Amino acid sequence: MKISRIRIFQVDLPMKEGAYSWSTQSFSAFDSTVVLIDTDEGLTGVGESCPLGPSYLAAYAEGVRTGVSVLAPGLMGEDPTQLDKVNLRMDELLKGHPYVKSAIDMACWDILGKATGMPVYQLLGGRLQERVQLFKVVARADPGLMAERFVEYRQSGFDHFQIKVGEHPETDIERFRRVLAEMQPGDVVDADANTGWKQHDALRVVGAVEQMFQERQLSCFIEQPCLSYEECLAVRQHTNLPVILDECMDGLPILLRGHRDNAMDLINLKINRMGGLTRARQVRDLCVQLGIVMTIEDSWGGEIATSAIAHLAQSTPRAFHFQSSAFHDYASIAIASGGPQVADGYMTAPSEPGLGVDPLMDVLRKPVCEFH
Repeated sequence: MKISRIRIFQVDLPMKEGAYSWSTQSFSAFDSTVVLIDTDEGLTGVGESCPLGPSYLAAYAEGVRTGVSVLAPGLMGEDPTQLDKVNLRMDELLKGHPYVKSAIDMACWDILGKATGMPVYQLLGGRLQERVQLFKVVARADPGLMAERFVEYRQSGFDHFQIKVGEHPETDIERFRRVLAEMQPGDVVDADANTGWKQHDALRVVGAVEQMFQERQLSCFIEQPCLSYEECLAVRQHTNLPVILDECMDGLPILLRGHRDNAMDLINLKINRMGGLTRARQVRDLCVQLGIVMTIEDSWGGEIATSAIAHLAQSTPRAFHFQSSAFHDYASIAIASGGPQVADGYMTAPSEPGLGVDPLMDVLRKPVCEFH
């Protein structure tokens, strides 16, 4: 089997609630890139990469399309089912830029699933969970509005929540206070600062929050309080609240360093930050061996990226999976049919071969670039 054509599509994903806000950022829509890889045997694989705006990580939407355009000519004629070989070839053609390679790697997994007649979760280790625990994002807003949304989301079936903080310490403490007042036994809050606090502000906030949650005996996790690994480590050393590392977790070396330093209780494993499912699976499997629990997700995306999340999460042992996100559920448009099913705060991956999604070509329209 050989790659015979690569098509690149651009699509905007508008937010159902009008905007998605965290730390100091806010967007009404996210620019996503969809990649279709055709083969000489008639199979087509689909992948997606959607950076969370241009200033969240060292990744941006236009860069995905430019990077895929650089890689595509050198991938013609390669066997997409030879996943490690494809990844080595991409590394030869383009140094770094894992968020670019993710969409191509994802499409190759889709092709491998279709070629073998198996869903991707079967190829990644088997269906180890019947359904995937989801969290619902409570986007940064006025503290009172965040508390109202918290209640609304719980009523829709969620008991895991990610509240966006990382702004002014006093405002963030009030956000915690308002949300805490609405929490019920069994609710789990992951407070995600998205690198937004300076170290001294993070220490101030987590100190106040730790006391608040201890008094109520409720669960609160602190996610990526500061920009650097070293700052986050300092916060971890000054709190008894469990800490999740996200943005600084970009590969195996930092994972091993974090494990050695006891820098985190959990990590956030994002597929496109690792470069696709191939590399994300390596990190996932090492986490299982090291005893590290994971949130499994991606930066953002529609049905395609969310399906990849669901397959990776569903093939992860339940004891090592904390939560995931169904990003396609936040968008006001669909870019593919057959996406993961969401109900009562859980998600189920498609059982069809490959990722189990079919791109909606009337939504994607014409490719912005095509290679033969």
